[in-house]
Amino acid sequence: MKEVIQIEITIPELKNIVEEALRSELANLSNNEPRQSLEVYLTREETSKLLKISLPTLDDYTRRGVIEGYRIGTLIRYKKAEVESSLKLIPTIKYKRITKYKI
Repeated sequence: MKEVIQIEITIPELKNIVEEALRSELANLSNNEPRQSLEVYLTREETSKLLKISLPTLDDYTRRGVIEGYRIGTLIRYKKAEVESSLKLIPTIKYKRITKYKI
């Protein structure tokens, strides 16, 4: 049999106790569970327009592993963040014309 303890407490005191308990539990939940970021998936057409390439070129890039595609049922989708990260900066060397004579 459970023991029952009766104490006298005012409604504002009870309210404060409940609020503190809820705050501490919510703080524990928000610290322990990482928030999931929503991934944005692009269709083949959206991806090809974003990269300004044709659909056959996109298929070739997917087969070669340049861009990673995901099959969802019969559909192929691409993660927008991965598509943007697959773009690489090409370093360029700027050549300066050297002249022998100053004019």
